[in-house]
Amino acid sequence: MTRWTVVAVLVVVCAFSSGVCLATGADDTGHWETISAGMQLGTFTGPESALGDSRIHVLRIDPEFWELKIMGISEIDAANVYSPMRWCEEYGFSAAINAGMYAMDYSTHVGYMQSGLHVNEHRMNHYKSVAAFGPKRDDLPLFRIYDLDDGGVNVEDIVNGYEYVVQNLRMIKRRGENRWSRQEKMWSEVALGEDEDGRILFIFCRTPYTVYEFNEVLMSLPIDLVCAQHLDGGPVAEMVILTDEVRREFIGSYETGCCEYTTNTRAYPLPNIMGVVPREQQEP
Repeated sequence: MTRWTVVAVLVVVCAFSSGVCLATGADDTGHWETISAGMQLGTFTGPESALGDSRIHVLRIDPEFWELKIMGISEIDAANVYSPMRWCEEYGFSAAINAGMYAMDYSTHVGYMQSGLHVNEHRMNHYKSVAAFGPKRDDLPLFRIYDLDDGGVNVEDIVNGYEYVVQNLRMIKRRGENRWSRQEKMWSEVALGEDEDGRILFIFCRTPYTVYEFNEVLMSLPIDLVCAQHLDGGPVAEMVILTDEVRREFIGSYETGCCEYTTNTRAYPLPNIMGVVPREQQEP
């Protein structure tokens, strides 16, 4: 990250009493908890680490039941930046996650991003992963992560075919190809994935791993992952669940060369988020 001076000024403090979730128990094969119809939270154990509990949390969301949206301060012309929990409280999201990395202006997404008629960033950069949802045609999937270097993918068709489009750094190419090389840097991770059935996967891990190692772990888990994109890392990696029955906040901490500590419990404000709301069910 290169924006911590700005972030520090905008920190929102969330005490443990507000529902911060830093660790939960699980066995090696994982455990699924039903949050609501079409939404389950899986907790899995990653490689043992001295820097955390090695827990990996996967919020699995069925787009037949839930509508995924993008929202950011440039769209709503907000004076203040919200924590993910505050985004949920203000706009009725039942779960939210980082939309991706952002520029030093604390507004502009790094890569292309559109929300309906509002385009936060018009420029397509070199990132090879684009997530699209809110299809404008019946023949398009409700949710899809596209690889831009796939010969059959046309960026213009994606942009014109969906209400919501967000470009992010690719982690895993479709059909399970780890696109990261080995490195020493590691961080808490928040990612967006797609499974074999086209379901949305919000992925969070507070324990820092290298991205190469984390990709390998994700592909070994029983979550039927086919592809994933990196959203952010370190203390600003965040995921929130807020329903009538469940209130949980998952907050990152460690990042090599920046925030080399595992004690963060603060929820950082995010300028852009992805959140889900219940989809209106059609009568049979």
